[in-house]
Amino acid sequence: MRLWSLHPGSLDRAGLVACWRESLLAQAVLTGATAGYRHHPQLERFRAEPDPVAAVGAYLTGLADEADRRGYRFDRTRVVSPAAPHPVIAVTDGQLAHEWAHLGRKLAARSPDDARRWAEAVPRPHPLFHVVAGPVASWERG
Repeated sequence: MRLWSLHPGSLDRAGLVACWRESLLAQAVLTGATAGYRHHPQLERFRAEPDPVAAVGAYLTGLADEADRRGYRFDRTRVVSPAAPHPVIAVTDGQLAHEWAHLGRKLAARSPDDARRWAEAVPRPHPLFHVVAGPVASWERG
C-alpha cells in the first residue's frame, strides 16, 4: 500500500490509479469493512486524526479531483466521507523528499515521458498535507 504524500499531479497514470485503489482499501480498513491490512503503517497518520474516515475521504477527494483534471472518471460514490481536502495533516520535508526520490525511480522504470517531466518539477504535497521540517516518517518502511 502506498498512500503518497505527494500531490496527485506528480503521479503518472499508473501511479494515480494504483493510489486510488489503495486508498479505497485504506478506507475499507478504517471503516472496518475488511480484516486485512489493519496494521499497515501508512494508516497511522490517518488514524491519528480525530475522524480517520473523513481524513481518508478528503485524501480520496484530492485524488478524484486530479483524475477529473486529467479527464479520467473515478467513481466518487465509493468515497464514504467525501470532503474537500485542505491542509490538516503534517508531512515532513524529509518524508516528501523520500517519496519524491521513490517516485522518480518508479517513473524511470515504467514511464520515461513522465520521468522527464518529474525531473523538471519540484515536490509538492497532496492538498490534505502541509509541510513541516523533519525526517522521514517513522511509519515509512523500506
